[in-house]
Amino acid sequence: MSSYNINKGIGRTVEFKGLKAQYLFIFAGGLLGVLILVMIMYMANVNSYVCLFIGAGGASLIVWQTFALNGKYGEHGLMKLGAKKRHPKYIICRKSVHRYLKLTSKPKAL
Repeated sequence: MSSYNINKGIGRTVEFKGLKAQYLFIFAGGLLGVLILVMIMYMANVNSYVCLFIGAGGASLIVWQTFALNGKYGEHGLMKLGAKKRHPKYIICRKSVHRYLKLTSKPKAL
């Protein structure tokens, strides 16, 4: 039985066969989802060849896309991409200028 090294050291991210960090979870979750889909289709009496084709096609698509995302964005790239989408491009200020410059006196404390 072969053994695989999963962690390369203290303080470094988890890496398995070139996949790093969140891509491992995408990879495992995608393959698990395809497996469950094929099992449900098989129990629903869908043709075995259709189940086999969808299972093999879905699994290969998950593997291909996961490695492509890992190569394109790197270890922290998906998190940076998500943060960039939530960051506003510009800040809208709808108050007039004199409302910001208006001085208000503080009430005196007793």
